[in-house]
Amino acid sequence: MNITRATLAGALLLGWATSACAQSVGLPAPRLLTITPMGGKVGTAVEVTITGEYLDEAGDLIFSDPRITAKRKLDAAGSPIANHYAVTIAADCPPELYEARVMTRLGASSSRVFAVGTLTEVTPAKPNRSLATAQELPMNSVCNGCLAARSVDFYTFSAKKGQRVIVDCATRGIDSKLNATVVIGDAAGRDLLVERRGGVLDFAVPKDGSYSIKIHELTFKGGSAFYYRLGLWEQPAGTPIVRQPGTKTVNSFSWPPVGLPQQAAQTEVEPNNSGETAQKIKLPCDISGRFYPAADVDFYEFEAKKGEEWWIEVASERLGLPTDPAILVQQVIKGEKGTPDKLVDVLELSDIPSPVKVSSNGYAYDGPPYNAGSSDILGKLAIKEDGTYRLQLSDLFGGTRSEAGHIYRLVIRKAAPDFALVGWAIHMELRNGDRNAVSKPIALRGGATVAFEVVAFRRDGFDGDIELAMEGLPKGVTAHGLKIPAGQSRGMMLITAEADAPRGYANATFVGRATVAGQAVTRPCRLASVSWPIPDSWGEIPSTRLLADVPVSVSGIDHAPLTITPKTPMIEARVGEKVTVPLAHKRTCDFSGNKIHMKAIGAGFERAPGFDLTVTDDASQVVFDLKTLNVPPGEYRVSFLGGGVAKYRYQPEVVLAASVEAESKKKLEEVKSLEAEVKKVATDAQSAPPEKKEQMAKALAAANAKMKAATDALTATQQQLTRAKQAAQPKDIVDIVVCEPFTIRVLPVEKK
Repeated sequence: MNITRATLAGALLLGWATSACAQSVGLPAPRLLTITPMGGKVGTAVEVTITGEYLDEAGDLIFSDPRITAKRKLDAAGSPIANHYAVTIAADCPPELYEARVMTRLGASSSRVFAVGTLTEVTPAKPNRSLATAQELPMNSVCNGCLAARSVDFYTFSAKKGQRVIVDCATRGIDSKLNATVVIGDAAGRDLLVERRGGVLDFAVPKDGSYSIKIHELTFKGGSAFYYRLGLWEQPAGTPIVRQPGTKTVNSFSWPPVGLPQQAAQTEVEPNNSGETAQKIKLPCDISGRFYPAADVDFYEFEAKKGEEWWIEVASERLGLPTDPAILVQQVIKGEKGTPDKLVDVLELSDIPSPVKVSSNGYAYDGPPYNAGSSDILGKLAIKEDGTYRLQLSDLFGGTRSEAGHIYRLVIRKAAPDFALVGWAIHMELRNGDRNAVSKPIALRGGATVAFEVVAFRRDGFDGDIELAMEGLPKGVTAHGLKIPAGQSRGMMLITAEADAPRGYANATFVGRATVAGQAVTRPCRLASVSWPIPDSWGEIPSTRLLADVPVSVSGIDHAPLTITPKTPMIEARVGEKVTVPLAHKRTCDFSGNKIHMKAIGAGFERAPGFDLTVTDDASQVVFDLKTLNVPPGEYRVSFLGGGVAKYRYQPEVVLAASVEAESKKKLEEVKSLEAEVKKVATDAQSAPPEKKEQMAKALAAANAKMKAATDALTATQQQLTRAKQAAQPKDIVDIVVCEPFTIRVLPVEKK
């Protein structure tokens, strides 16, 4: 697909440029923001509380693994307690991170990480913001905590001399905004060991006694988004530290290559930090090593023959590390009669560029907030002469850092063409806005078509077409892929809910299919999402990650502001002809202005001129000139994409407002009736004989209590009515509009 980001931006900008800055961006979407506690132990049950955005009528709490289940927590009367759940973790559930979502009126929410572990789970029983109120932690436990602004959380633990104690604070890897500073101190709180980079503390206990742990945000921020899981365990001497699991970065979708063993066949052998001590290897090879100590450069030497081609790939940043590998390959020409060897530069490799343009400043003005590229390495080494070659591998960021955990994987192989895929919901690119970066769960309104951008990472020279497919969808939902054409890196997945699609949820399968070296190949497409909704990315860099699954849901209640469908799903034409596409429109709300600008998307048709669609009409037609587009014979899946400002009304709230208004009138009549009753009882109490004074006083108190309860209920109902009416008012919201896709079959010129 050749549609450029500038072209797409132009289509979106044209319709929105004059009005966007005053509008909200994006229709309401349910988002799960916190789940407390953030995890549980295998084989146990835990009570959790959730918070979020647009969680109206929150129902089932759903996890990405069926071995984790949840039920609504009930009060004494047997009614569900809002946002409280009892979660059960099966004994055979692997210790790992899972996605948690809640089903709402608008469909399934965005996800929040839920951790399953094997350590004892602890939650602070009271505020622990001083050493005197420190929470005591048992050894081999994990504590679920949350930092308030401008505060420090304190913990204590007991240990014996000679113990090796690990303190690991999980934050960013579990969707937290916390940049943690973790300090181990003595019993008096004096610092002994400090970690300010979100790492792990490896503590050799100097003597028997009590020790303290202090946690604070690096700049002392805090709030519900600044939570953590503090792990404390004893570790045998000499064994590697395995940290608590964390989410995967978006660019890690391209690692590992299919078929690569979990463990490398070889390991780096020190010393190998100079040409003279270069480690001798044979190609192909698969080596694990470390950028350690600071400024470490690892040398490898091998023999190669003229005409050979080798692909070199390094993974380090894609393993979740703050590294930037760089490679220099040189040919070693032996010196004669004691003269030094001559080194001839052959190849330099550094970053893997993103297959598509990304945001230059962290928000969607000129690209998405996701980056499919990496500071890792992938490149081809072509051998032009028989000889000895020397490869030196370094971390460009490693000059002052001495981190034993900064590992790498070096793979040198013959060409193994393949591809990997990642996708994300498209973001608007508005000249005056869309500085927000938000998760966009596949929570479909009736009649809506949503678009996901799909990016391909092509490995070892693979250059063919990639067909996209999504299967296992809820009833009433279909998905159509706009393929990634040969030689290109970008396609789209369009997901459509029928206007009357019933409420539903499913974990879908999202794949790409291609022919590689004559063989049919299917590869999964990972989904990426923004971890936290950010209204203005000028002030905060979005945090993004990969999701563990592909959830698709349908509201069954709300409907798309505008549905555009082709009147026929298949249209035929011959090469060089003009083809007319008839469209049907259905609106559920008004728009600001009566036109929105649309642009064709789909391989072969993205160069077609844009057009204005009149939203007040029930139908329109679009004409493609196949001669101008120079479209060869074949089948093409095409759609239209644009956007406008909908005067969106949260329709279910209108019904709620009517019902609340009726309830408010009922409460008002009840209050008036009780007012009369109170007056009568008060009058009777004044005229009552002495022997009945106490009885009448009690009756008056009871009447006043009923009156107060009714008045409070009336006030609450009136406030609810006010909120409901406000919610029911139309709001100007800028949003993307996508036409349900259709197929154009281009036939060869008819032979005469």
